[in-house]
Amino acid sequence: MGDLQNNKPDLKKAKQLNIWAWVVTAVVLLLVGMMRRVKIPLPEGMDFSFLPPFHSSMNALAAIALIVALIFIKKKDMKNHQKAINVAMVFSVLFLLSYVIYHFTSQEVVFGDANKDGILDAAEAAAVGSMRTVYLAILIPHVILAAVVFPFILFTYIRAYTGQYEAHRKMAKYVFPIWLFVAVSGPICYWLLRPYY
Repeated sequence: MGDLQNNKPDLKKAKQLNIWAWVVTAVVLLLVGMMRRVKIPLPEGMDFSFLPPFHSSMNALAAIALIVALIFIKKKDMKNHQKAINVAMVFSVLFLLSYVIYHFTSQEVVFGDANKDGILDAAEAAAVGSMRTVYLAILIPHVILAAVVFPFILFTYIRAYTGQYEAHRKMAKYVFPIWLFVAVSGPICYWLLRPYY
C-alpha cells in the first residue's frame, strides 16, 4: 500500500490501477464462467483432488488475516493493518488460482451424490434431506457475493495504495464484511461438500 506518511493521493496511478482492476475482474469472471463448461484433460496418473482442501484452507487463512487486519485498524495501527491486508490478498490470490485450476481439470462435485456419479438421484436427495437446503443457503450467497465483491476488493485496496485513505475507509466499511463473509463461508461450503469428493 502507499506510504502512510504521504497524504497526497496519486490519482493518476489510481486511474491506471482501476483499469487493470476491471481487466483482472473481467478475466477472472470469464474463467469462472468457463470452468464448469470446459474441462482440460490431465495426463494419466495426475490428480488434483488435493486442491479443494488447499483452496479451502487459503480462504480460511484469508479470513483470519482479515480479522487480524480489523483488530489492527481498530487500534489505529495502520502499518500492521496494511501487512495483514497484504497477507489476506496473497491468500485470496492463492485460493483463486487453486479453485480455477481444480474446476478446469476436475468434474463438479454434487452435494448429496453419495455414489459420485455426478447425478443427484431421488434416493440420494432423500438421504441428505434438508442439509442440501442448508448447503445451498450458504453456497448461493457465497458465490453471488464473491463475484460482486471481487472488483470492489481491488478498488478498496487501490484507494489505500494510492493514498486515498478517506475513500478507502468509506469503501472498506461495506466491502470488508462481504469479503469476510465470502472468506468464511467458502470453507464452510467445503466442509459440507467434503463427504462427496
